Order: sequence, then C-alpha cells, then structure tokens
Amino acid sequence: MVSILHPAFCMPFCSFSTLYSLHSLSLCSLSSFSVLSVERGIKAGDFLFTYKSIFQDVRRAVDWVHSDGDLKRRTTQNMAHYVKKDERLPTVLSRIRESGAKLFMLTNSDYTYTNEIMTYLFDFPHGATPNEPHRDWKSYFDVIVVDARKPLFFDEGTVLRQVDTKTGGLKIGTHIGPLQPGQVYSGGSCELFTKFINAKGKDVLYVGDHIFGDILKSKKIRGWRTFLIVPELVRELHVWTDECQLFAELQNLDIKLGDLYRDLDSSAKEKPDISQLRTCIRDVTHKMDMSYGMMGSLFRSGSRQTFFSSQVVRYADVYAATLLNLIYYPFSYMFRAPAMLLPHESTVAHDQAHQPPPSAAPCFEEAPRCVSGSDVIKDQATKDAKDLHRASSIVHTRPSTPTVVTHTHDEDYSEEEEIPSGGESSCTEQQQQQQQLRAASDD
Repeated sequence: MVSILHPAFCMPFCSFSTLYSLHSLSLCSLSSFSVLSVERGIKAGDFLFTYKSIFQDVRRAVDWVHSDGDLKRRTTQNMAHYVKKDERLPTVLSRIRESGAKLFMLTNSDYTYTNEIMTYLFDFPHGATPNEPHRDWKSYFDVIVVDARKPLFFDEGTVLRQVDTKTGGLKIGTHIGPLQPGQVYSGGSCELFTKFINAKGKDVLYVGDHIFGDILKSKKIRGWRTFLIVPELVRELHVWTDECQLFAELQNLDIKLGDLYRDLDSSAKEKPDISQLRTCIRDVTHKMDMSYGMMGSLFRSGSRQTFFSSQVVRYADVYAATLLNLIYYPFSYMFRAPAMLLPHESTVAHDQAHQPPPSAAPCFEEAPRCVSGSDVIKDQATKDAKDLHRASSIVHTRPSTPTVVTHTHDEDYSEEEEIPSGGESSCTEQQQQQQQLRAASDD
C-alpha cells in the first residue's frame, strides 16, 4: 500500500492498496513532474492546481473511462496483450468439480464483457483433458453471477435477475427460484445466494484478487474462507531468493544494535552511539526496497510489514500468485501456515528452560524405605504443597498444563448448523459434555 501525505489535502492520506489504483497513482505522479511544484499544488503559468483537485480530476477521469466502456472495449480488441491464458485452467476447474465441490463465478463485470474474456481464456481445441473435445466455458461452473456489485453484494445486495445469454440483456422480473446450471444471473445478494447453493460460512472457499472488495468483506461479513490471488508474488519470491544477502545483512545489523545495549540497564548514564548503525540500516533497507522496483515491495519495508501484508495475514486463509497452483495439491490437502513468533517469543529460545535455585536442589539421595499407602498420600500432598509454594516464589514460572479441553482452535464446527432429524439426543449429550468441560475448567 502507498500513502500520499500533503498539507493541501483535507484528508491527509490517500491509500493505494491494489492494482486497480495503480493507474491513478501513475497519472498523479506524472502530472507532478511536468510543471513547477509549489507548496499548495502545481503551478502552470497563471493557473494553480491543488494536489487535492488533481487527485479528484484524475480519479473521476479514470472512473468515467471505466463506466463509459471504452476501457473494456480497448481490452477486448487486443486480448493477447492484456489477458494471459493458460491451458491448465480447464483442467483445474474440472478437477475441482470432480472432487465433489460446486464451482461458482461471481464478478462485477457485465455479461458481454465477461463472455468475451472467458471465451478467450477457454479458447483451446480440447477440453479439460487433451482427449476431451472443446466445450463452452459456462459448462465448467455450476452457478454464474455477473453485475454482482461487490462489496455491496455481501451486504444488502441488489435485485437478482436472469440474463438472456443471446442478447446480453436482463429478463423481466426478479428471479426467486433455484439457480440453474448453464444459466447466467445478474446482481443478487450473498444471503440469497448462499441460500440457493445451500452453503455458508466455512463451507465456501472464495477466490479473489481484490483485498477489500473480495477478501476482507467476504471474510468479515460472511465468514467465508478466502483465497487471495497476488500476481506480484512471483516477483516478490524472486527478490527474496536473489537478494538474500541483503536480508542477512539487515539481520546482522539488528544483532549488532542489540549488542550495544547488552550490558546496559536503567543505571546507565551514557547513551551508546548508534548513528552509524542507523545509517547502515537505512541504506540496506533502501537497497531492499529498490530491488523490488520503483514502488518497493508489496509485502515489506525493511524488517516491517506493509499495511497490505498485514491485511493478507489477517483476512486471507490462503494466497498465491495464481489459482493454477491448486493443480499440484490434492483437494483433501490441509493448508497450515508455519507458526509466527511474536516479539516476546522471538527473543527467548526454547532451550532456555528455567533452572531451580541451588538451595532447592537435593544435595543427597535418600535411602529407600518402606511406606504405607497413607504415607504415600501424605507425602504426595506435602510435595504438592511445597511445589506450589516454590512455584509462587519463582519468577517467570510456567503454569501447569490443563488436563481437560478448555477451548478449541479453528474447528470446522458452527453452532448455527441445523440439527438433523432424530439428532435431539446427540445434541443433549453434546450440551452435557460442554457443561462438564466448563465446570472442570472453572475448577
């Protein structure tokens, strides 16, 4: 994400977090270099254009080109230049349906533009396999919805209507029946859509390339599982491997910075000189950013994450450069991210276990003796009391491990799921078990 800050703006920040905003950012940047720049804006002769008015004019111009249809018309006239197609796409979509899942398409584009793009993407002499004949792109989907108007689709939505695929127009009336395969629908809402497909929440894996309109809204409002497509990830990974020495150098500088403060505490009167290290860190960070291009990395700035990166981590369950990566995984595969260390965890190694003070350690080994059952219970009670007293006096001691389940993490279970017929007794048993667990945890 890129943020522009200028005192002439009433709203101090303008965020550009997706490729949809790249054209506005480029046009605003070009206009600022073409004429004399002053504090309030751009001066050209006797005219003064404030930065706010430039941004608004460029933004409105881009919106007008998009809504007018000229942008889409230019795109469809040169498909090979703007649209990249891959013969693996029919195979991936076909395998998803063969696995037992339903596949739907949800786009903000109108049917005419969608049909031209999808026809080009599936323009192969074969179908899902080399031996299968070519078939229409609509046959790869169970449900197709155009003119969705996301993110409004995930809130109140619009009227659901059926599209006449011969003319591209909308049929009269609101569609209230089930969604039929091979048909195309326009508008609608997420609530109505999930009712028709009989799936909601974690039952749906939604694939999109817009962090706000696709991923954030579908996750926060509807609880869908999300798959974010980030094409820039290919470039990011190349830089990550090719410029690994820069990352190692930055890490070494962080270690040197920590060494300067290693033997200091609150009684220190003199400050260590870190100006040279700070300059080196700034230089290495700049080299890392420039390795990604003029705009820097999409995911990081030196050792820190970008705002876009934090949104990806928070709202995207899976992200990749392309949907076609699924062809290399079984559809039963469990994607699990590696553990992310928090700052307080990354500074302490697991092998730094607490050692009890020397006074608490036994200095001799007692000879075995015969004891009765009551003596064992008394000794065990005395030992537990001593352990509890010693634990309360030790700094940073770890709590005892719970012996019962007190909570669950990311389980595929929803309390809103309907109870099947004849399942009242099982539901009662589950409630009793949950009450027992809560009572055990309270104890």
